[in-house]
Amino acid sequence: MSYQVLARKWRPRDFSQMVGQSHVVRSLANALDGDRLHHAFLFTGTRGVGKTTLARILAKCLNCEQGVSSTPCGACGACGEIDEGRFVDLIEVDAASRSKVDETRELMENVQFATTRGRYKVYLIDEVHMFSQQSFNALLKTLEEPPPHVKFLLATTEPQKLPITVLSRCLQFSLKRLPVEEIRTHLASMLEREGVDSEPAALRLIARAADGSMRDAQSLLDQAIAYGGGRVAHEDVRAMLGTLQRSHLHALLHGIADGDADAVLRSVDAMAADAADFDEALAELISALQRIATVQVVPGARALEPEDEGAFLDLAERLDKEDVQLFYQIALLGRRDLPLSPDPRGGFEMILLRMLAFEPEPGERPENPEARGGSSPPRRAAPPPAPAGNEGGEARGAVDPSSITAQTWTTLVDGLRVSGLARELAANCEPAGFDGRSLKLRLAPNHEQLMATRSREQLERALETRIGTFVPLTIELAAPQEDTPALRERRLDAERRRAAVDAIENDATVRAICETFGTEVDPRLVDPVD
Repeated sequence: MSYQVLARKWRPRDFSQMVGQSHVVRSLANALDGDRLHHAFLFTGTRGVGKTTLARILAKCLNCEQGVSSTPCGACGACGEIDEGRFVDLIEVDAASRSKVDETRELMENVQFATTRGRYKVYLIDEVHMFSQQSFNALLKTLEEPPPHVKFLLATTEPQKLPITVLSRCLQFSLKRLPVEEIRTHLASMLEREGVDSEPAALRLIARAADGSMRDAQSLLDQAIAYGGGRVAHEDVRAMLGTLQRSHLHALLHGIADGDADAVLRSVDAMAADAADFDEALAELISALQRIATVQVVPGARALEPEDEGAFLDLAERLDKEDVQLFYQIALLGRRDLPLSPDPRGGFEMILLRMLAFEPEPGERPENPEARGGSSPPRRAAPPPAPAGNEGGEARGAVDPSSITAQTWTTLVDGLRVSGLARELAANCEPAGFDGRSLKLRLAPNHEQLMATRSREQLERALETRIGTFVPLTIELAAPQEDTPALRERRLDAERRRAAVDAIENDATVRAICETFGTEVDPRLVDPVD
């Protein structure tokens, strides 16, 4: 007897054998047992999740010789013939190969004839979205008012391509992608009954590669059994799928966490020697960063795979949350651009180097050891403090907070490495004294919206690099007594604009033009040039 592939051998014969899709099974079972049967059913979902399988089980439920129910006997002639694909009243149509309108009309002409053997004549139309518009038109009338002995079961992976007139005439059931663990458990059960040895990590790789499709998982399992000579081992499956070795991934992530470019490039060398697919490697890296971020934000929310648990828990403690988010975004955008790179390895290396080159802005990173996950060192060394000795507020010298005045504050703000709302806050504040512990600032009440906690913290971090030590800020709402940097800038800008207008108005050529044409200079249109 010829070998039967696992996907066909272990195809569910009734609802109880279905893996997942319990929401669809429950609806169909209740409809069958309650004798509330619609004339047209539409099953949608990605490939290999059980659309045609459910349709065939439903056909068996409708035509079982023991009566219509959600539990066909599986032993009568009708059940056996449906399982074997030779039941005369189950007409299976592949819309991809029978999309012509003449073929559809011929099919519909036979609808009126009574059944030959069963209780219902069942039309199972697979990939129905492949029908032409004319074929849909030929189907519509019959689909709306079919004879009582006819049921339509439609299946498609692309329901958005179906005309709304067809969708409105069907009960629609959306089948879900199957979770990795559910696929892995089912594969393990199959192999146990087949008497094939397997490793859980190998089945997990297959389940992940199947991308939610049980049929794809079973096909990959067939391939893995043949590749491993009758045994499904982790290393064999990894080699078969071309999946990145976990040791390479862990070494790569640790190199990134340490900011060690040499270690990162050595990991890439090892991956290249292992003939890794760099697009797949980048996908694995993105998935790993997502799981690390989940552990950081909600510890214990999602169980890690055994082969990753130790490394990922360590990385979750060593890496800042902000770094993980940044790395994820860089990798995600990099995967989009990877096909544009002349060399996949070079493009992959560039994405990793970009992770080492950038980091979140100062002030966005937690500084206390608990927030960093312990006493581990930062990913990149902090820049050395600015040399002391310049009290005048120049950008390159340290600043004594007790010497800050309204005049020196303006120069100090100009030299700060801060942007956005934090810079606006600094520019609209006026120093009000230093009490030995905190620096007091005065902010006009009409700028109260700038007093966000994050803006103040960013300004404190930026000032720390100039003062040489952390000095908290105390901000009071009161009218400034002298010019703030923002007021001074607006005053100087007005003076420059007035001088520019005067220069234009006093120009002999401009005066002559104005006198000739009876015009004048509009100050609003004058933009001074520095």
